[in-house]
Amino acid sequence: MQITRLRLKNWRNFRALDVPLQEVSYLLGPNASGKSNLLDAFRFLRDISKAKGGGLQTAIADRGGISKLRCLHARIDNEVLIDVELGSSPDAPFQWRYVLGFKPEGKGAQRILISREEVWQGDSSKPLFQRPDRADLKDPMLLTQTRLEQIGANAGFRELAEFFGATVYLHLVPQLLKFADKIGGQRLDDDPFGQGFLERVAKTTERTRTARLIRINKALTLAVPQFKELRFKKDDLGHPHLEALYAHHRPNAGWQSEEQFSDGTLRLLGLLWSLQDGNALLLLEEPEISLNDAIVKKIPLILDRLQRDRKTRRQIVVSTHSEALLSNPGIDGRGVVLLQSGTDGSKARVLDDDEGRLLLQGFSVAEVVLPKTRPEAVDQLGLF
Repeated sequence: MQITRLRLKNWRNFRALDVPLQEVSYLLGPNASGKSNLLDAFRFLRDISKAKGGGLQTAIADRGGISKLRCLHARIDNEVLIDVELGSSPDAPFQWRYVLGFKPEGKGAQRILISREEVWQGDSSKPLFQRPDRADLKDPMLLTQTRLEQIGANAGFRELAEFFGATVYLHLVPQLLKFADKIGGQRLDDDPFGQGFLERVAKTTERTRTARLIRINKALTLAVPQFKELRFKKDDLGHPHLEALYAHHRPNAGWQSEEQFSDGTLRLLGLLWSLQDGNALLLLEEPEISLNDAIVKKIPLILDRLQRDRKTRRQIVVSTHSEALLSNPGIDGRGVVLLQSGTDGSKARVLDDDEGRLLLQGFSVAEVVLPKTRPEAVDQLGLF
């Protein structure tokens, strides 16, 4: 199952958004156009649905309250709404549709209440339920919680809650992985920045871990100069580590641990592991960071290759503004979503017919679409 359509209203940058999504989708746009904020809509549904510490009120509070979520251009209608359709493929009718709207109560305690919650299944002419309903009107406190997050209420559509709750977001920060013990501090839920990456590797069964590391080892041998071998090892205190051996000019040089890896090696390693880890929706934010352009250009091919080798294909949404990544001619133009900033908030669209024809003629997304994300006054930066 995958998300085949996303609609947003008054969500962060977006007063209104309505875009289809593919098995692999690429979000393009200039800085501050809303790429991260669009990804956060999926994370928001995950945070509502996750088994421990989730729920609507927590998800809103963790983002600084509704004032930080609601679009600044929402002048009259102050409802924030997320509407997603899910199915087996973008071309097939949706199997599920989930709609969630919420807004401040407008009086007294200023609670955040659900203004709309609906679940639709298949081609039914009626939703499984629509809120607010009679019980909600009788007891408004019920509107502080979604049925999605309630085990006792979501039995008929728990598949949705499990799908949203399993979403994975990756934006690995090498320094947090290298120096996690020294930095200390609180680790965020779901560990999006990789502080607990080694623990996840350690918890994987030995057979699965070995198979994944063999594939990663092969990729790193091709991508990292002098790289020879990768292994997993625990130190004397039982802490997990990844170690690498290089074809060094010093024949007796020893194994290097992850704190000695380059940032690019760690980013690539984390990407390759995550692509093999699970079947849930995977959100990749700017995977090109710290990587050589020659490697970045191959990311779409890596995604495609790993998808083809999987029994269950997973959905991947990538945010990027990398010319190298988008210069790969293998990117399916149907999966490109272009974000553009404006005086009335950000807009999003898929490629138009002319852009699609140019891609079919052999031009790349970098050549056809990326120039349209270029800030108009960027040339003036050289005069600053």
